[in-house]
Amino acid sequence: MRKVVLSMIVVLFCMSVNGQEFDLSAEIRPRFENRHGFQTLFDESQDAANFISQRTRLNFDFEKSYLRLKVSLQNVRIWGDVPTLAKDDKNNSVHEAWAELALSKSVAVKFGRQVISYDDQRIFGGVDWAQQARSHDALVIHYVPSKKHRLDLGYALNADNETIVRERYQINQYKNFQYGWYHGIFGKFGLSFLILNTGFEYQKPTNDTKVDYMQTWGPRLTYKLGKLDLSLAGYWQTGKLMGNTVEAGYAGGIAKYNINNNFSIGVGYEYLSGKDMTDTSDKVKAFNPLFGTNHKFNGWMDYFYVGNPHGGVGLSDFNGQLNYKKGKFAATIQPHVFAAANTIVDGAGRTTSKTLGTEIDLQLSYKMFRDIQLTGGYSQMFATEEMELLKGGDKDATNNWVWLMITFKPNLFSIVKE
Repeated sequence: MRKVVLSMIVVLFCMSVNGQEFDLSAEIRPRFENRHGFQTLFDESQDAANFISQRTRLNFDFEKSYLRLKVSLQNVRIWGDVPTLAKDDKNNSVHEAWAELALSKSVAVKFGRQVISYDDQRIFGGVDWAQQARSHDALVIHYVPSKKHRLDLGYALNADNETIVRERYQINQYKNFQYGWYHGIFGKFGLSFLILNTGFEYQKPTNDTKVDYMQTWGPRLTYKLGKLDLSLAGYWQTGKLMGNTVEAGYAGGIAKYNINNNFSIGVGYEYLSGKDMTDTSDKVKAFNPLFGTNHKFNGWMDYFYVGNPHGGVGLSDFNGQLNYKKGKFAATIQPHVFAAANTIVDGAGRTTSKTLGTEIDLQLSYKMFRDIQLTGGYSQMFATEEMELLKGGDKDATNNWVWLMITFKPNLFSIVKE
């Protein structure tokens, strides 16, 4: 790892001397967490989890008239996960490694490991909260004919090894995808439209390997009127998944109002389709947010959709927010009222209420310096018996989560040569 870093510094430094711009930046982000009911209801027979995780990044950026390069080397660790005398560190990775070639003033092609993020990050997002974050090995074509219109076309093809003949893809993610994303600005309106075709490979009972394709498509509309910001989105999922027909949907919207320079309020609602627990059909009716930044939605305690199943009954989330910002200080409080979108039954087969509980999230942040920020949060879940049925644990336990994080993001040096 050390030799790779030194070699890249030398190469990119030399490139910047002959060519236009080179930036070297870093990020170090340790985060303490106390989990006492995070992602699932707490079991009082156990103890809370306490740990410190850390993201470390070194970012190399190079740019000239027709070419952009970025390499982001990353180490994600839990303090203490390797011995103090360890010879090797198992936690190193490459978060981004891409090159973008400008074919004209309006067309560019980006190749390699890259973050793909659109709109509010509901379907495609960078998942920056997770210390490892998310990036894709993909090819993306950008077409930007004007400041008000943009079209992206993306393609990915995954394999877990170089082979002589076709072998089944063993990694638990998509085999391939193709997508188109358009965004346009029309006066006070903004319109985005996404069409995504995702292929998932699986092994049939006959041991044959097959790729099923699921389509996710739909629009997102935004509108700004003075101090009021509105957004509304709807997505549908069709096609096949693991041999089963997909019929799922999503609808969500939020209204935000800026009271003054310091305060803003918002109210929102999301519906993600699911399947009745009494439904014995093979149809896939639970909406899948796929590559979205799920931690941003449906409560910061990650009870839903963060690699965390809840019985496939979908979700209804009525939420609000109150934001305050002044100078270097900012605060946000977000309440959520959760319910299942579909029928829940108990162990005796009786239909129950759909109400799942209420979550209160609080976040505070303080910008100590331009490149150093301190952030912390507290979340509390008030769950129902129905949440117990879906998640296990004890609804009457104290289900909360506390975290504190400091982020260092200095720019180490830049070179610009005309």
